[in-house]
Amino acid sequence: MRPSICFVPPFLLLLLHLAFARPLFPLPSKTKNEEKRPLQTFRPYNIAHRGSNGEIPEETAAAYLRAIEEGADFIETDILASKDGALICFHDVTLDETTDVAKRKEFANRRRTYEVEWFNVTGWFVVDFTLEELKTLKVKQRYSFRDQQYNGMFTIITFEEFISIALDADRTVGIYPEMKDPVFINKHVKWADGKKFEDKFVDTLLKYGYKGQYMSENWMKQPLFIQSFAPTSIVHVSKLIDSPKVFLIDDITVRTQDTNQSYWEITSDDYLAYIGKYVVGLGPWKDTIVPAARNYLMPPSDLVARAHAHNLQVHPIHVQE
Repeated sequence: MRPSICFVPPFLLLLLHLAFARPLFPLPSKTKNEEKRPLQTFRPYNIAHRGSNGEIPEETAAAYLRAIEEGADFIETDILASKDGALICFHDVTLDETTDVAKRKEFANRRRTYEVEWFNVTGWFVVDFTLEELKTLKVKQRYSFRDQQYNGMFTIITFEEFISIALDADRTVGIYPEMKDPVFINKHVKWADGKKFEDKFVDTLLKYGYKGQYMSENWMKQPLFIQSFAPTSIVHVSKLIDSPKVFLIDDITVRTQDTNQSYWEITSDDYLAYIGKYVVGLGPWKDTIVPAARNYLMPPSDLVARAHAHNLQVHPIHVQE
């Protein structure tokens, strides 16, 4: 009887090697002194939102490595903090949607209800787990219509591991991290040195050489956009780092998490003039640019034109959806 042969696609072998065997430390990159192909700045940027998340579970090392392989100019991530103050790459403040935490009996008593952005939310929260505990969880796809074959194969990564992926690429790859839910994080996570979440976020960037205004020599070597939905966080970090920042704008029904302002307030010409002192651009939810109703696209709003009138770039978010 002939032995059976199991065929494994070459891409999966490569993916497993990169995700599990590839050394992520020490930082900065071992190839930092090599000449790398520069970022192309003469065209719109291709920003890989949470990595190649239509194929591989979001915000994992494998998703970011795949996005770079596919040609992304920037890899985008959301930064949160663990119970012990480690900065991690994860989108939700709860672990429910994209990890196996609900199946882990040892964490059954960690389920909580907290206020998040003006609403009560129940689930397993990132801020109630140490980094060591978070590293034991397995990440899965957010949506059932996406490829499920990589569920359970990858773990949550740290901000530093994310940075290493960009720095170790064989060409210049920018990073696009978001200070995620800073009001919530600062309420539940405290650092011994008295610093805030935003301070720790900037400290990590400075540690690995990120600095410089948009299109400066330093920026071109290590491209970076800092993003946040919280205007007070943007103003705060503007005192700490001169890298370009982008003010994110949610749907018209969502108020800012820190200043409790409406969409109409933060998109007024007066406010654009104010926030324009701290940011190079806006990151508006795509439906605020071209609204949709009953499965039809409606006439575009004037937000892009008004942003450009204030010399602000526009980086629409979630176009892949």
